[in-house]
Amino acid sequence: MNPRRALAATALLSPLAAHASFLSGDALDSAANALSWVIIFLVPAIGIAVFWIVHILPEKIAEQRHHPQKDSIKVLCILSLFFGGMLWPIAWLWAYTRPSVHRAVYGTDKHDDYYLELGDLAMGGGLPPEQLAHLRAELAAMEAKGPLSPELKALAERLDTLPAARAPAVLPASITQAVAGGTR
Repeated sequence: MNPRRALAATALLSPLAAHASFLSGDALDSAANALSWVIIFLVPAIGIAVFWIVHILPEKIAEQRHHPQKDSIKVLCILSLFFGGMLWPIAWLWAYTRPSVHRAVYGTDKHDDYYLELGDLAMGGGLPPEQLAHLRAELAAMEAKGPLSPELKALAERLDTLPAARAPAVLPASITQAVAGGTR
């Protein structure tokens, strides 16, 4: 065996002084104390915040999709917080569903806020004429299914005062079917 290899093997096999930390003495105690405060207070606070943010995701999704039952989804999200997240998957699925029964009964699958936002946009002149005609047609189809909410009724009256409202709007075939009682 080569003397160099024997020396290298001896050096590798010889025990070295072990150090548990790069800190020693009071610095080690101070670092451990600071770390314990972070673990005791900061980690649970971040965990609770992440848990809360994840549990309101279905509510945010329902708002973005203008789900007509977004208020009920919001209540289910709050209940899910109190029941340890067991109701959260139901809220998540509900936020992503298309409310076809709601559409059949009320003539729309959007929340009233959607139409109010479009109405505000139309009153400001930021809605193209074809979208304005579509908005009027949807409100007419909803009114044919049943009475509109007071806010939507006021919106329909305000839309009638716009200059483009005086020209008769042509209803798309899907809207006329919905008004006549067919499916859309």
